[in-house]
Amino acid sequence: MEHLHSTICALATPPGEGGIATVRVSGPDSYAVVGRIFAPIRKEKRVADAKGYTAMLGHYLLHGAEMDECVALFFRAPHSYTGEDVIELSVHGGTAMADGLLEALIDVGCAPAGPGEFTRRALENGRMSLTQAEAVMEVIAANGRQGAALAKSALDGRLAKRIGKIQTALQTLNAHLTAWVDYPEEDVPELSDEAFVKTLTDQKAELDALIQGYSAGAVLRHGVDCVLLGRPNVGKSTLLNLLAGFDRAIVTPVAGTTRDIVEQAVQLGNVRLNLFDTAGVRDVGDDGDAIEAEGIRRSWKKLDEAGLVLAVFDAAQPLGEDDIELARKCKGRPAIAVLNKQDLAGECSDVPRGTLETYFKKIVPMCAKDAVGLQALTDAVADLLGTARLDPTAAQLCSARQLSAATRARDALTEAITARQNGFGLDAAAVCLTDALQALFDLTGEDATAATIDEVFETFCVGK
Repeated sequence: MEHLHSTICALATPPGEGGIATVRVSGPDSYAVVGRIFAPIRKEKRVADAKGYTAMLGHYLLHGAEMDECVALFFRAPHSYTGEDVIELSVHGGTAMADGLLEALIDVGCAPAGPGEFTRRALENGRMSLTQAEAVMEVIAANGRQGAALAKSALDGRLAKRIGKIQTALQTLNAHLTAWVDYPEEDVPELSDEAFVKTLTDQKAELDALIQGYSAGAVLRHGVDCVLLGRPNVGKSTLLNLLAGFDRAIVTPVAGTTRDIVEQAVQLGNVRLNLFDTAGVRDVGDDGDAIEAEGIRRSWKKLDEAGLVLAVFDAAQPLGEDDIELARKCKGRPAIAVLNKQDLAGECSDVPRGTLETYFKKIVPMCAKDAVGLQALTDAVADLLGTARLDPTAAQLCSARQLSAATRARDALTEAITARQNGFGLDAAAVCLTDALQALFDLTGEDATAATIDEVFETFCVGK
């Protein structure tokens, strides 16, 4: 924790070529440190006198030698990203000038920042909650606009507010229960069983909604691994090229053209697909091509790893044994049957849809060659993955740690409800309620025990 009170510096923009490179300095000695290596263009100006939310033009000095032109932006504590004195120094983009600036700062006493340390300081100084701190990386990593909006809602504090409402309801209930059980000599109103169970049920429903939205939210923020499967020549590579917007995969009428997995990231509506085009799956027999057989083995392996499966079938031909085997392996998975080559099949497809409906929740007719049915595929993917029902501006869980904590809280509330319904005393349900609150406070980074004690004494005036 001592390192959190030092003055740190780090590159705040991506390394490499660019218009500018920005180095951020944060800590109690920011103004003193920068004052030693920054020479203002206007000689009467001094870094130490700079007010917050102002800028200054100058040069930075390395071992006393004037280096690149530099713009300094000043922020005074507590009105900065970290809550400390912060100065952001911008030089021309590229490695040399940014590295020289960092060297100059370290030479005069700055410490290199550790991973995420600026955000850690913002958390320690009360500038953001734990859920907002986690949202910083989610905003940076978001792929699409809706994913970015979802991450930004957490950064804006909406997730903390949504969790806070659940905490407040349970905290009030727990404080009432604690006061009634632990201080029987005080004039604390008895807690009705009906109100107790109703509060638990209502807040469990809130947690259920958050948990159910996690997977769809993760898809919007980070995309999903999607595998294209089907027997040879059903149009998998043609579909890949359509989604990619260029000829990413070789397309020929020769079976086995695609031997290994072809990867391509594509944007389908609001969802990024990390797309894997695989070798056509078929039974090559014991004496078949060894390379093709290995490609097919990898295709089946990719099926087990994918978060979304697009199983492609030739609508102009009846289903064969290889098609049925593929459909059978897709059952119970997040899979969509794509009936390709509708232009050849006309209105009467040779594929019996009833057979595929046994294995797939979604069936989409398409002609990948002419982009017919692309919007239907886009809608089907959004519906299957749940992104169509997700409001990107609403608060959602945005990390596996948050999901784990929310799930523990939900499960503890379920146990508390079950305990009361099975006739156990309030003290047994109170243990589960305490566990639920602890999980939520773990999620937000607060102290559940201290919060309960504070509310018991503030709300019920225990001990007068």
